[in-house]
Amino acid sequence: MLPMGTEKSLKELADYTGALLQGENAGDIVISKVGALEQADSQTISFLANKKYRDQLKNTKAAAVILPPDTPYGRPCLWSKNPYLDFVKIVYLFAPREPSPPPGIHPTAYVDPEAVIHEGAAIGPLCVIGKGARVGQGTVLVAQVFVGEASTVGDDCRIYPGVIIREGISIGNHVIIHPGAAIGADGFGFAPDGEKYLKIPQIGKVVIEDDVEIGANTTIDRAALGETRIQRGAKLDNLIQVAHNVWIGEDTVVAAQAGISGSTKVGKHVMIAGQVGTQGHIHIGDNAVLGGQAGITRDVAAGVFVSGYPARPHQESLRLQAETARLPELRKRVADLESRLKELEKS
Repeated sequence: MLPMGTEKSLKELADYTGALLQGENAGDIVISKVGALEQADSQTISFLANKKYRDQLKNTKAAAVILPPDTPYGRPCLWSKNPYLDFVKIVYLFAPREPSPPPGIHPTAYVDPEAVIHEGAAIGPLCVIGKGARVGQGTVLVAQVFVGEASTVGDDCRIYPGVIIREGISIGNHVIIHPGAAIGADGFGFAPDGEKYLKIPQIGKVVIEDDVEIGANTTIDRAALGETRIQRGAKLDNLIQVAHNVWIGEDTVVAAQAGISGSTKVGKHVMIAGQVGTQGHIHIGDNAVLGGQAGITRDVAAGVFVSGYPARPHQESLRLQAETARLPELRKRVADLESRLKELEKS
């Protein structure tokens, strides 16, 4: 790992990422910034991973660009098997460090006498830590975080302002939760009782495993019975609804405004695009891909790419959309044929 710093030579970056340096004397070029192709200048390194931005490559002023192997360029560059990933690694070198408060409990925070706070944790202003709650080593509660009774937050977590972690919740290690997220609110459960509804007690819990990231204003409901579980390495965007008793598998990614209904089981390495909605009590297989705004009404097999509403295999969905777009034209042609048929019948 290269040390953080304001300047790196292109050779240092090539050695750091394992990318192949291209260009005469290119290794001596000094890089001090990272940026997009169209905004780059003579001290910036950028990248190209999507062919739709190839035109920007012609006009960029970047000092160097990370490109797929054997890409003709004629200027200093790094050839990489995964340009985007190597660019992200380089961003870490130049990204400003996020301020972190020193360990300790801010005077305005309330910590119940029976809570256990590791001496290496930082509890920020106006946080509230309930009875029997535990906060681990190196964890930062930035400000105005609520941790309910008997909940646990593991080591090296960063919990941003306004996060609510209700009672009896388990948060693993190295977890990031962004502002306004609510973990452990009651699941949506009501039993019809004549013309009224009787609330079903939600007495389960939520388990967030290690290395999970949860976006701003995302809600993860506690289980009615048992547990709602987000497994290791899963990444949830902003404004997502995860209902009671949902399981989300390891290294699955979920984009903004998706809604996952109760008791749905999502496998490992699944990609769920924005505004996807699922029916409850279904299973999404490992490595499945759910396209944007897909309506998932039944199980999705492992490795399948589905889209549309109701969701179908992606190619089938595209064909259906194309055929649907032709319906006005077909309707007009049918009306014309009917008119001509009537004229023939008259004659």
